[in-house]
Amino acid sequence: MKNLDLTKPEYFYNRELSWLKFNLRVLKEAMVKESPLLERLKFIAISASNLDEFFMVRVAGLWNSYDNGIDKRDAAGMSVKEQLEAISEAAHEQARTRNKYLMALLAEMAAVGLRFRRVEELSDLGKDWLEEYYREIVYPVLTPMAVDASRPFPFLANKTQNLAVELVKGDGEHSMGLVQVPSVLDRIIEVVPEQKRTFVFLEDIIASHCQDLFNGCQILDVVPFRVTRDSDLDLEEEDSVDLLKEVEASLRKRKRGAAVRLELYKTNNNRIKKFLEENLDVTDLELYENNGPLDATCFFKFTGLPGMWPWLYEPFVPQRPLDLPDDSDLFAAIRQNDILLHHPYESFDPVVKLVSDAADDPQVLAIKQTLYRVSGNSPIVAALARAAENGKQVTVLVELKARFDEENNILWARRLEKAGCHVIYGLVGLKTHAKIILIVRKEDNGIKRYLHLGTGNYNDSTAKLYTDLGLMTANDEFGSDASAFFNLLSGYSEPPVWNKLVMAPLGLREKIYALIDNEIEMVRQGKEGHIIAKMNSLIDQPVIQKLYEASAAGVHIDLIVRGICGLRTGIEGISDNITVRSIVGRQLEHSRIFWFANGGEEQLYLSSADWMPRNLNDRVELFFPVETEEHIRRIKALLDLYMRDNVGAHMMQSNGAYRRVHNKLEPVSAQSALYEMAQLAVTADKLPMEQRLQPVYSRR
Repeated sequence: MKNLDLTKPEYFYNRELSWLKFNLRVLKEAMVKESPLLERLKFIAISASNLDEFFMVRVAGLWNSYDNGIDKRDAAGMSVKEQLEAISEAAHEQARTRNKYLMALLAEMAAVGLRFRRVEELSDLGKDWLEEYYREIVYPVLTPMAVDASRPFPFLANKTQNLAVELVKGDGEHSMGLVQVPSVLDRIIEVVPEQKRTFVFLEDIIASHCQDLFNGCQILDVVPFRVTRDSDLDLEEEDSVDLLKEVEASLRKRKRGAAVRLELYKTNNNRIKKFLEENLDVTDLELYENNGPLDATCFFKFTGLPGMWPWLYEPFVPQRPLDLPDDSDLFAAIRQNDILLHHPYESFDPVVKLVSDAADDPQVLAIKQTLYRVSGNSPIVAALARAAENGKQVTVLVELKARFDEENNILWARRLEKAGCHVIYGLVGLKTHAKIILIVRKEDNGIKRYLHLGTGNYNDSTAKLYTDLGLMTANDEFGSDASAFFNLLSGYSEPPVWNKLVMAPLGLREKIYALIDNEIEMVRQGKEGHIIAKMNSLIDQPVIQKLYEASAAGVHIDLIVRGICGLRTGIEGISDNITVRSIVGRQLEHSRIFWFANGGEEQLYLSSADWMPRNLNDRVELFFPVETEEHIRRIKALLDLYMRDNVGAHMMQSNGAYRRVHNKLEPVSAQSALYEMAQLAVTADKLPMEQRLQPVYSRR
């Protein structure tokens, strides 16, 4: 073991290329024929939205490094320039694939009566209707912009769609103009008079009227394009007196970030290409030509139009949690037993109810909570505000740096402060990503603390889409740790000696190493060493090296990693005891679960943290044990089900590629099975636990 060199670049996969492979897995769900037609269209929109954020943050960061002369090689041995070139090649190929899939889906949609048409393809009745729509709704909002010596190229906001217009002015001079496609209007318009349901894109309507917008000019060409800009925040926390004001100032700068991608409707017009490249300061690496509609995120809204239900999944109603058979006193239920919640299969309502009940309970003295991402009309925020108004001590850590939720969180922070809550913004240089609620209650036998700990955000909207686990407990040792945790965040307390909780960046990395080392020791003692770890991303190089060490020692390691994975499987003597699978399906797999065989004395932990440098080094995270035997069995059954999935699962190959798992004889979809199990549990909650946990094999 001591002679193994676990730092070789060929042992690691580049983070950005791994992410692009993940997004390709998402995109490929659009071609799974067993899924409803418009659910497949959603995957086109999801992959497009994912790619937007990837360019706005990851690619922008690499360009900033390159421009500043920082060319540090990553774990896979790639320089910044090599990464940018490889990203461009992979992203261009993915853009072509997405367009091919989209064209195929639009053809399938047309076959069932959902047609997308160009303006000139409409019936006379449809054209007349659309002309009136343009005059009444669209035209008043448009602003044609000439670009010449006296009118420079205007600033175009991030992710806005525009039209580049090549024209000849009345005096015969060639010139260029721009028209922004208004984001305040619907991007997809249904043409009502057509016999079949017919839709047109807003940019096509505007393009067909450019002659009106540049009256007196000859229109030579009109080409749609879209700009993606650097949108990462640039915060100077060390020198900041008021973090809230610093974030607000940085948000204003974000809107004017440098262009990192130019999407252009495929054209042979090199004059327009050169005009846009020069004025937006982009290179060929950043130019993406597409012969289909730009910005496929518009299909999110399209699938929600009236009458689309025949081509969507039947809505699933989250069920009553297995551990909460009725709506009785929640505090009494938690006192009696720890409660495990599994979202979205089980309802998120008990979490909302916990905070809401605490807000109105005269025996509750204090509520403390972390908030990273919340919904637009959050009932939890409303309950916290009500609690403060009711005279309780309410402390809320609002993470202002939650990417792309910064503005939303600033609004919530101000609302909570106005209600009388004590709002804190965490520790300098660290994002607070931990998910915890602490309720302090005065009872007959003294003070009692109630906790909720989770793997996902306190967002009642995404709790219907993301798979997450939560634990409610009144365990005194957990409660003592929770009090110490909040004191550490809000004051100058020294880190405590923890009873149950493990916190990043103060000890979580070391705990992970210790748990893996323990499995190595089990093998040395002649026992089985086995780890099952489920997370969103695995990219931390030292943790990967520790997993390689364990694999080389004979520990069997099963990894369920939805997104980025920098670890390579199948390296002889290094990772041949490791499997990596990624599950992509109807729900976004978000729970972080870590199981260790421990020589037969199982250890199981849940966490808010993935195994990434940012989570272990630069974020406040929590890692906590599940100790109830019944809950350990239940989560282990869940992991076993994921390991048997052959519908939504993709296995990593030794070359870093992923191959979808297939078994036509006995299809097993973990997500479908979990839906059925949650529904069965409601009607069979009196069955013994072993029967309630029997896996349900289910086709998609």
